[in-house]
Amino acid sequence: MGINDKINNAAAEHLGAAKEGAGKLTGDQSLEREGQHDQAQAKLQQAGEKVKDAAADIGDNIKDAAQKLKEGFTRK
Repeated sequence: MGINDKINNAAAEHLGAAKEGAGKLTGDQSLEREGQHDQAQAKLQQAGEKVKDAAADIGDNIKDAAQKLKEGFTRK
């Protein structure tokens, strides 16, 4: 996950929490729900970024293992 994505997702989550809190304080259920929605959306985006990062790491590990295997065959 890039630093910009992390910052944007964290900001969206915090803004959502602020909206939710403001909605609770003012009794505005619509604003409260909007804040909850914003937080959930930010968390989903964070999860998606983590999945992409994990997939990239797995791909890198497979490439490294294949390279080591290839090097092992060429030494003999």
